[in-house]
Amino acid sequence: MPVTSAGAAEQERPARVSGIDKIERRRVALAESALKTLGELGYARTSLREIANNSEFTHGVVHYYFRDKIDLISYCVRYYKTKCARRYDEVVETATSGEELVTGFLAKMTQTLVDETPMHKLWYDLRAQSMFEEQLRPDVEAIDKLLEEMIWRILGRYAELTATTPTVDAPTAYALIDGLFEQAVVGYAAKPDKTPDLLTDRLLQVLPKLVAA
Repeated sequence: MPVTSAGAAEQERPARVSGIDKIERRRVALAESALKTLGELGYARTSLREIANNSEFTHGVVHYYFRDKIDLISYCVRYYKTKCARRYDEVVETATSGEELVTGFLAKMTQTLVDETPMHKLWYDLRAQSMFEEQLRPDVEAIDKLLEEMIWRILGRYAELTATTPTVDAPTAYALIDGLFEQAVVGYAAKPDKTPDLLTDRLLQVLPKLVAA
């Protein structure tokens, strides 16, 4: 029996999806390879050629999958920060007390400060550049929203475990906590031995003030 046009489309779909998946896998591989260079050099000092020179991929391959530097950097930061936005989910889901939640949250936050400082520097660099590069703004706004929702999940669970209610809205909670973390990212270069503890102390001061009975 002849295959109808709908049937033909259905048969072709797996091949198309497979092709899309292959392209996306290559973009992810390029992003992971590029992140180290981007984290070390920052937005302004990084070019597609510089990324290629510090990776296993040629400049032609990098340019084939990303139309320009902004496209690549936006993808890299979006890829990394999307993973970051789920970093605290296990703590939120498994904590059985407010103290346990705060302890787990602070442990993970100080760990990512120490282990992934270049990536956070790149994010704050990119966010600042978005004030001047209109092309960056949609991705930056989307990432900011993901991180805001992450902080709100943590605060909401903390309020639930302590039988309290948040005293601020989600954007305010995010601005306060992210502001402290950004300060820590900046300070870590000069005082790597003291900054994680300082971040912990400041967050311990702020978190209880974000909820009330």
